[in-house]
Amino acid sequence: MSNELGQRASQIKLFVSDIDGVWTDGTVIMNADGGESVVFSILDGFGLISLMRNGIEVAVISGRNNPAVAARADKLGIKEVHLGFLNKGELIQKIIAERNLLPSQVASIGDDLPDLEMFEHSGLSFAPPNAVAEVKVAADYVCTAAAGRGAVREVCDLLLAAQSAG
Repeated sequence: MSNELGQRASQIKLFVSDIDGVWTDGTVIMNADGGESVVFSILDGFGLISLMRNGIEVAVISGRNNPAVAARADKLGIKEVHLGFLNKGELIQKIIAERNLLPSQVASIGDDLPDLEMFEHSGLSFAPPNAVAEVKVAADYVCTAAAGRGAVREVCDLLLAAQSAG
């Protein structure tokens, strides 16, 4: 991690995350009854719990409304969960304002074009390696771990390392 990235990461108080293609590999399994199943990484979950235990709040903004995502966020203890929102810029601004934070205190992660709106209001932005080209170019850091297989944990560990160093 560069000194500049570490300095910016040390200021983060809120981590805002997309879900599909970030917490998951982007695959959706359609069941015969029309329900959906997705797979989450235990490593990512522990990273998110570690952030919250160390005073960094986690919020979720997802374009899709999937009950499995709501259940996973609840199990992890994430209170700020917004599902079915494609206007992520407006929503992240509201979340930031409610907490009286500066954009420099916010980090976000996303993989597709709607997530660029979150990046615009975040002091630090991350993308998994499977993100679309425009998102990877806009991100301050592109993870080496794959989405759904440790990308979120990589970001959590980076933020926590910067917090303890700073």
